[in-house]
Amino acid sequence: MPVASSAAAAPSRSDVVIVGAGPAGASLGLLLAERGLRVTLVEATRRFDRQFRGQGLMPCGLEALAEMGLEPLLAGLPQRALAGWSFWINGRELFDAAEPLGSTRPCTLVPQPALLEALVQRACRNESFSWRPGETVQGLVRRQGRVDGVRLSGDRVLAADLVIACDGRSSGLRRAAGLPIVSAPSPIDVLWFRLPAQPRCSADNRFMVLLGPGGGCSVFPAAEGGELQLGWLVGPGERITRTSLEWAEAFASLAPDWLAAHVRGHAAAIRGPEALSVQVGCCPRWQEPGLLLLGDAAHPMSPVRAQGINMALRDAIVAANWLVPPLQQGAGTQAIDAVLPRIQQERQAEIQLAQRAQQAEAAQGDLLRRRPDLRFLLAPLAPLAGPLVKALWVRRQAPLRDGFLPVRLRV
Repeated sequence: MPVASSAAAAPSRSDVVIVGAGPAGASLGLLLAERGLRVTLVEATRRFDRQFRGQGLMPCGLEALAEMGLEPLLAGLPQRALAGWSFWINGRELFDAAEPLGSTRPCTLVPQPALLEALVQRACRNESFSWRPGETVQGLVRRQGRVDGVRLSGDRVLAADLVIACDGRSSGLRRAAGLPIVSAPSPIDVLWFRLPAQPRCSADNRFMVLLGPGGGCSVFPAAEGGELQLGWLVGPGERITRTSLEWAEAFASLAPDWLAAHVRGHAAAIRGPEALSVQVGCCPRWQEPGLLLLGDAAHPMSPVRAQGINMALRDAIVAANWLVPPLQQGAGTQAIDAVLPRIQQERQAEIQLAQRAQQAEAAQGDLLRRRPDLRFLLAPLAPLAGPLVKALWVRRQAPLRDGFLPVRLRV
């Protein structure tokens, strides 16, 4: 169920206005409100259940929620811990890696809408928190050269000592502030599909990567209900026009027999495709006086290894560490502005490392997708090459799963 607007009206002036109730905005709003700060969280939509929100919480994302004291909240949500990762080439299994791959926790799938609703519901328990769904921010308000709030439709203004833009990869506030983003080329885009649950997939609960003559895709059961989610890899900007039957055959041609039979048998029930243009980049500057960018607004992430949601949660912790002291002390806007570069400085190193690792993972998968000669050589050698490839792959995953740098909540 969507969370209703807060009963209390937004204060005439907030300590913080956060725009965007994704993982960064919702978790940071909760952290600040639970520390007595006046927070207004503005979200353009009234419902969180848009299609294909990321579901993967890596160990570092789970640890971030634990740092926030939200393990009991997480325990009350539908979830599915992955059992492992399975890689297939030309119809042969190259290797299978069991979770947790040396981490303390397994990668866990959690419906993002349920997580966001739970975060906002908990934040709404605080009298200092105002929730404003269904509100579109028209632009920034400036006073004496400093961002002083946001403008809503009807020329309404929400004033604040600090505006935090968590409004995603296409951030309107980033554009309004004139903060440029430096984009990195991505070797892939993704076409997303949904398919009825398959019993063996639901029981095995593995993330499968399938590469073959017809292309490449990922297959995994959703966090709730076990419905299959399928991501078909395409080149940047590439679009493919196929009927449901043709898509079913394309997926089936890559899959082991038991999964191929399921796909063909449910061809009419395939939903999609929905195109996800992969954008990767980072703003050289995440802030100006009175404004801070976080999450995908500051650093759009590739979907590879579910880094977006995990990095956003870690952004929220670091931002809270720096913002709570000056805000609680009423130290004034100069003190607030002074810590904004510190937040970027602490977070940017990990973001850049994660994005480089994501790009390397995507490039390797795309190479095998495009090079039939490599697949032809590797597939027959799977029994011999598989253990070595697995060991190298598992080693590369460690920082993407556990984080590149430590992040701890100090306030």
